[in-house]
Amino acid sequence: MVDLSDLLTDLADESAQLDALVAPLPAADWARPTPAPGWSIGHQIAHLAWTDHVALLAATDAEAFYATVTAAPDVTRMVDAGAEEFLAPPAELLARWRAGRTALADALAALPADNKLPWYGTRMSATSMATARIMETWAHGGDVADALDVVRPDSDRLRHVAHLGVRTLGHGFAAHGREAPTAPVRVELIGPGGDTWSWGPADAADRVTGPARDFCQLITQRRHRADLALVASGPVADEWLDVAQAFAGPPGDGRKPAGGNGVRA
Repeated sequence: MVDLSDLLTDLADESAQLDALVAPLPAADWARPTPAPGWSIGHQIAHLAWTDHVALLAATDAEAFYATVTAAPDVTRMVDAGAEEFLAPPAELLARWRAGRTALADALAALPADNKLPWYGTRMSATSMATARIMETWAHGGDVADALDVVRPDSDRLRHVAHLGVRTLGHGFAAHGREAPTAPVRVELIGPGGDTWSWGPADAADRVTGPARDFCQLITQRRHRADLALVASGPVADEWLDVAQAFAGPPGDGRKPAGGNGVRA
């Protein structure tokens, strides 16, 4: 089991990498559109700041967290509304994001190991919340990098994102109104250093293999399956790659194919 302090260190490092990307930008660049329709670079950082804020409420004041849901005029627009609410001039937004992520990390570190935080449609431990924050920071950081036309170096922090993707297999099916499968799936991914990361029984009939980065882009819906070098063997694995999502809530629209050659085995 991953230690919470190690997760929080990786979360801080993932956040710092994105921070270093946006902090030097002139104000005009914060308005650049990203691959998420209607979202600028500023919206991406505002979303992270808002999500850190509601996660902090979940960790410190459950009633206040639930109140943000019941008070929402339209729960289907909470994510967009949160980004709009937290959007601010770059210097103010950057300071808000930095303060919020630090406060959240401190709150998670102080929680008892068996404490379960309320979240959207579920409850999760501090370690799961930290893992989810790494996933979100990496995914939205990818949108920022795409907007700036830069390529971020991969790190072993991707393993946390991939792990969350494997753990949420059933959620992806349920979010699309499908029954979660009972057959196990073997996942074997090649990490940034060339080593293999694996989950599931070695003799499972259904398998997913490929680069860790591609798998993480799929389960965060940052790339279309057709543009990724993932191989699905077996009907469950094949269907999973069509519905996979590691984030809470209803399924998104995903990204349109850019002309790749995804593999169906």
